[in-house]
Amino acid sequence: MNRIRLDSFDVFVSIVRCGGFRAAALERGVSSSALSQTMNALEETLGIRLLNRTTRSVSPTQAGQRLLERLTPALSDIRLAIAEVDELRDTPSGTLRINAPAPAVDHFLCPLAFDFMDAYREVNIDIISDAAVIDIVEQGFDAGVRFGNQLAQDMIALPLGPPLRYAIVASPDYLEKHGHPRTPQDLIDHDCIKRRFPGGTLVTWRFSDGHDEIEATPVGRLLVSSAHNELQAALAGRGIAHVFDDYAKPHIRDGRLVELLPDWSPALPHWFLYYPSRRLPSAAMRAFLDFVRRYEWEAQA
Repeated sequence: MNRIRLDSFDVFVSIVRCGGFRAAALERGVSSSALSQTMNALEETLGIRLLNRTTRSVSPTQAGQRLLERLTPALSDIRLAIAEVDELRDTPSGTLRINAPAPAVDHFLCPLAFDFMDAYREVNIDIISDAAVIDIVEQGFDAGVRFGNQLAQDMIALPLGPPLRYAIVASPDYLEKHGHPRTPQDLIDHDCIKRRFPGGTLVTWRFSDGHDEIEATPVGRLLVSSAHNELQAALAGRGIAHVFDDYAKPHIRDGRLVELLPDWSPALPHWFLYYPSRRLPSAAMRAFLDFVRRYEWEAQA
């Protein structure tokens, strides 16, 4: 048997984890053809097919699945060994991969990462914007960002940024034509901009005035899949939006949006940056965690 390069196994795991050559190539910063050549060489050397390839999907064969089950912990051990060696360096280096929902990326993780990279110039940061609940260890991430109730028990978590709140907003033009809702119940007579989660379920609007709590499914003609599109629709006068107030504040200040029902908008929990408790953090990750603990979030308000 010809000599096999260890990075070929890492490529194989990446392709299976990402569900295809194109996604794995984007993650690794190489071409799909380069990954295909690596896999062809690996299968030829092993003398067995590891992947079922169709025009729509890629999945492991029986042999590939068995190899994957043995490789995943082995590659994790290799990364841990590299992290332990990295501790001996004077300056943290390497790449941190972080998975986070788009709102957390936009308003907290990006400003934090930009400042961190100025302080630690040998550390690269790879941010994947994704709202799905995933296993960050299995998916090869160093850390993730989610709400506290979405975290597995074996994770260590740090608050990321100040508490959150939603804002109900509409454009002056919309309100001039349709009037101002005075209570959450009034929204049933308005065109609300609906948004779906990545899994397909609709975002529910929740209200509280400190005494009563109301939960409502918005009614409206437009359905979008991102807060950016929801905000864009509100600015265009297409209805009432329900977005994190960090998205809305600049437009409220310049008069392009009006906040509605502010007394019914309670504070929400923090985002949390989380990482596995069973894995020794690399020097770069430890530096990043220390940076998060010291970060002055007020400067980003």
